[in-house]
Amino acid sequence: MTRRCGFAAIIGAPNAGKSTLVNALVGSKVAIVSPKVQTTRMSVRGVALVGDTQIVFIDTPGIFKPRRRLDRAMVDAAWAGAGEADCIVLLADAEELATNPKGLAASDTHAIIEALRADKRKAVLALNKIDGMKRTDLLPLVQQLSGEGDFENVFLISALKGDGIGDVKTWVASRMPEGPWLYPEEQAADIPSRLLAAEITREKIYLRLHDELPYACAVESEKWEERKDGSVKIDQTIYVQREGQKAIVLGKGGAMIKLIGEMARKELEELFQRRVHLFLFVKVQEDWSEQRDRFRAMGLNFPEA
Repeated sequence: MTRRCGFAAIIGAPNAGKSTLVNALVGSKVAIVSPKVQTTRMSVRGVALVGDTQIVFIDTPGIFKPRRRLDRAMVDAAWAGAGEADCIVLLADAEELATNPKGLAASDTHAIIEALRADKRKAVLALNKIDGMKRTDLLPLVQQLSGEGDFENVFLISALKGDGIGDVKTWVASRMPEGPWLYPEEQAADIPSRLLAAEITREKIYLRLHDELPYACAVESEKWEERKDGSVKIDQTIYVQREGQKAIVLGKGGAMIKLIGEMARKELEELFQRRVHLFLFVKVQEDWSEQRDRFRAMGLNFPEA
């Protein structure tokens, strides 16, 4: 049979569940997930197979009205991911849209639909988080969104529970062009190991400190040492903007950073299938979110002011 291969971008407002969906579509963890909105900062590629079709799913940062330089870089990365895709999946939080007191017109999803329409880009709509929603609330939302945008198809899914995921995957596969596969059959993601390791640690920070710590931290894998016994030694720096934030990350007697390190190391060993020696350091750098090198380390382009 003829092989097919192409790119499918998953775009949407912050906290729509894009990373959870990509992980479900790929069948393994390729993107970090946390309760915080805007957790994803860069585009991550996850690779899935449907028969003789290879799909490269692009997990993009949430699209919203940017206020800071980092916000602009994230939104730019999301639209860049959509720009290179053969298929676009607009993921929307059905529950949030159905209960938003400001209405659909005031939502980030509405702004995304308008931008797609202005650019004459077709997309498929996936309404996520439908668990527990009443049909009487869901159907009017589907009709309203379908009227707003020019969607090729509409899916009702639960990325967390896996409901409807197979239908989305099969439909996206049907839209992929003929061509050779870009990745080996066993490869599930296209992200440098250094960057993946940093992302895993950042996820653990958010999971443990999402109430206490604002979006004021970055993680960088500063050193990567391959050892003769097959293990790897990774030195990571956690950048924060204030001394008070450093104290939060460290915790009393260093207990919090020890816990974060243990959580990250355990997952990294599972991912890399070898022993990992992880060392975490916290550094206060007030202007880290304005430094070109930090953006490069996060896999983002640096937007000029």
